[in-house]
Order: sequence, then structure tokens, then C-alpha cells
Amino acid sequence: MKEAVTRALSGAIYITLLILSLYWQHALAALFFVFGIICLAEFKKLINLKDFYPFIIFTILYFVFGYWSTIITTTHGFDEAIQILHVITIFVQLFLIKDLFSEKTIPLFSSKRYLITTFYLSSAFVFLILIANFKHQFTPLLLLGTFILIWINDTFAYLVGKNFGKQKLFPSISPKKTVEGFLGGLFFSCVASYFIAKFTNTLDSTYWLILAIIVSVFGTLGDLIESKFKRQAKVKDSGVIMPGHGGLLDRLDSIIFAAPFIYLFLRIVTYVS
Repeated sequence: MKEAVTRALSGAIYITLLILSLYWQHALAALFFVFGIICLAEFKKLINLKDFYPFIIFTILYFVFGYWSTIITTTHGFDEAIQILHVITIFVQLFLIKDLFSEKTIPLFSSKRYLITTFYLSSAFVFLILIANFKHQFTPLLLLGTFILIWINDTFAYLVGKNFGKQKLFPSISPKKTVEGFLGGLFFSCVASYFIAKFTNTLDSTYWLILAIIVSVFGTLGDLIESKFKRQAKVKDSGVIMPGHGGLLDRLDSIIFAAPFIYLFLRIVTYVS
């Protein structure tokens, strides 16, 4: 009972901070910068990277591509730079998906440690800010909607998997995840997408439905990839900053991995419409 209360309180604080920050553009940028530093510190421990340089790289990437996008008055050259960062990020993530489906451990030679801290984790926070400032307009409900989809997917994947799960999804990495749980999370996320479209008035319901699928698929992959990193590091949680939950990376792993693909879809929607 005490553990459940602790878990609920720490989760409530996390959600409250996020929702309150959505009222002010600069508060959101500051919060995600702090979140990024904490997640990076936790991830560095998982991959046994002791150098300080990833924090410097993260700070530069975040303020040049993320925060500055909220205050610059011209997009000349900026969109091209974002596209380059976007392409590299997605390619690095595709290689991580390949590593996920391999029975071998994820190779962590020196250069790859820097690649994944930069283009798996650091750049993800850039794209989270860019989603909230899509088309250089502060649209926090767009980001909130994606977080709601993540929360619904995780919640119902757990509930459906616990009560009806039979077939394991990735037993060697996450024994508790099931195919039934994944499908349950996907289904309820798709249902929720209709209400998100209706109450946020940001995108059409069809677009939110596609986003629900993207969030469920790539969010689950992100969760599994972080689980594989934790299994290699022989730890249960990425950290202890959130009592009852573990580390902050444990809570953000899904949205971190899904963010570049969400942003890619939004860019495609912009060109099509």
C-alpha cells in the first residue's frame, strides 16, 4: 500500500510539472532541458560512459535546435539543419531497432556510445520541443496529446497484458510484455486519438489516429530498447529519482524514441496538406 501511494505521488508530481509547463513556452523549454540532463546522466551510467562531453553536446544541440527555434525570427538555413539532424537521428534509431532484434548484446564501442547519447537521447529532446513549437507556433496541446497517447498505451498495455496476456512479445528482454498487451495498448490509444482530436482541435482525427499507431509502435520499441540496455547493465531501473517508478528515463523512454518519428509524420502532413 505504501509503495502504491509513493508511486502515485511521484507520478502525480511528474505529470503536474509537465502540464503546468505547457502554459508558458520558456517554462517548457527549461523543464525539458532539466529532464534531458537527468535522462542523459542515467543513460551514461547504463552504457558506462564517464566522459562529461555528452552534457556539452546535449546543451549545444538543445539550445541551438530546440530552444532557439522558439525565439528566432527567421527560418533561413534552420529548417535544413533540422532536416540533417532528423535524418541522422532516425538512422541511428533504425540501427538500435536492428540491435533489438539481434540476440547479441548491443555493441557499445567508444564511438557508438557518443552516437547513441547524441542521436538517440539528446536529439530526442530537441524534437519534443519542436513538436510543441511546430511551424514555429507554440502549440502545447500537440505535445500534450502525444504524451496522453503514450500514457494510455502504457497503461492499457499493462492492464491487458496482466489480465489476458499469453504470448510473450520479447521474452529475452522484457518477460512481462505480451503481444496481447501491445495490441490492447494500441487499441485504446486509437480510441483515445478521436477524443484528443476533438478536444485539442489541433489535427484531424485521421492524423491523430495515425499518430496513435506511431506512438504505440515506436513507443513500445523505445521501451524495449531501454530494457535491453538495462539488461546489459544488469540493473532493474535506470535510476532512483522517481520513487516507485525508478529513473526518469524509465518514464520517458517511449516518448524519447517516438519523438523523431512523430515529428517526421507532422512534417509529411505539412507537405501533403
